[in-house]
Amino acid sequence: MWLFVALILVPLIEIALFIEIGGWLTLWPTLGIVVGTAILGSWLMRQQGHRALADVQRALDRARDPLEPLAHGALILFSGALLLTPGFLTDALGLALLVPLVRVMLLRWILQRGVHRVIIGGGPHRPGGMRHPDDDVIDADFKDVTPGDEPPRRDGDQERGGRKAAIGENRRPGRH
Repeated sequence: MWLFVALILVPLIEIALFIEIGGWLTLWPTLGIVVGTAILGSWLMRQQGHRALADVQRALDRARDPLEPLAHGALILFSGALLLTPGFLTDALGLALLVPLVRVMLLRWILQRGVHRVIIGGGPHRPGGMRHPDDDVIDADFKDVTPGDEPPRRDGDQERGGRKAAIGENRRPGRH
């Protein structure tokens, strides 16, 4: 529902801002600002995107969790999409997301609200897609093998003691 409201409200706000700012600045300066913020934003996004990618690689090299640099990279990508969308509101939001402190505060807000469970998860077992430790569901295939019965012969079976044994036949029950 909130997405529907945003898809209706954002264009209406952008149109209103274009009319107000265009009436104040006239047509060409208004268009120059919109095109200029798109160019500046794409350059800034590229610079910060390279830095975020380097942070992810550094975290992986040091065997640290790369989730935070990945989240910053995702927000930088989203800010680039906002900056390439014509309009003053989307440009302001996109430029704000290029400020590292704003991204940190937004990520902290997302983690405190539990929004990440809704965005990341969504599986059939629990809300947010996480299984509860007490769930006893085991999805497996099995085959009843009675002792003394000869296993079916297959190509690639290994010769053992005068008969062919299936690969993995000598394993203990319950071990894979």
